[in-house]
Amino acid sequence: MKRTLKDYLVLMFKGMAMGAADVVPGVSGGTIAFIVGFYDELINSIKSINGASLKLLFTGKIAAFWKAINANFLFSILLGIGISVFSLAKLITWLLLTHPILVWAFFFGLVLASTWFVSKDIKEWNWKTIVSFVVGTAIAYYITVATPTETPTHPLFIFLCGVIAICAMILPGISGSFILVLLGKYFYIMEAVKSLQLFTLLIFAAGALIGITSFSRVLSFALARFRNITLSVLTGFMLGSLNKVWPWKETVETYVDRSGQIKPLVEQNILPNTQIAEAVILAIAGFVLVYVLEKISAKYSK
Repeated sequence: MKRTLKDYLVLMFKGMAMGAADVVPGVSGGTIAFIVGFYDELINSIKSINGASLKLLFTGKIAAFWKAINANFLFSILLGIGISVFSLAKLITWLLLTHPILVWAFFFGLVLASTWFVSKDIKEWNWKTIVSFVVGTAIAYYITVATPTETPTHPLFIFLCGVIAICAMILPGISGSFILVLLGKYFYIMEAVKSLQLFTLLIFAAGALIGITSFSRVLSFALARFRNITLSVLTGFMLGSLNKVWPWKETVETYVDRSGQIKPLVEQNILPNTQIAEAVILAIAGFVLVYVLEKISAKYSK
């Protein structure tokens, strides 16, 4: 696909939207990729990083390697994600701690709208797609109610966290950030990002690279051969994840982090009891944002 500099700048901004979503536990960057219309290209481009393309790189055929992996596209997306993660990590974690209801309300509207728009791509509803949708919803819901655990900080475990989290990040509806919460490493990785702990970040990135290049092949195959069923599962993932982004929560269990701050470890959803009007407005804003993004992307892709 031939693109102009303007096209790549647009892709970078879409990547920034993905990065902003990936920072929030409960929201998936894969959801944003689906909404803005480049999910299939993203999966297939990542999939193209394989033995054949790497052979081009190691034999000095850099231009051929660059073209083979659609690197202009990948670079634009990754640049946007990187800008967003490193610039928003501190802000998002602060907002989640100081204004949780308003943040979760905005993302509740965003995920709800995303569920609707992804479901529209399912061309046929039959018993297979319905069962797939139910299974996807159940899996995502179970993940959201699983109890986070305290885990080691050994480099091998950080590597494993990178492998698992990146697979979740590219799945619409399954949040890589929330997987890190379950693995007990969300605030640990966010602190590494904020304070530029390069060793930890490199170990995590290495795991992410291995995870995403392996898992993208599975996704690409599933979307090519079983698209309706795969989209049904992904739509279920998104619906089930709404349990995590419900704005009103009650802390059941806390923990003390490395800096001595008390932070929530286990939470349960409760009925709306405060900031209801503001939350509704922000949920509508999140829904409208997805609607606008989807319409712009649909127009832009024509």
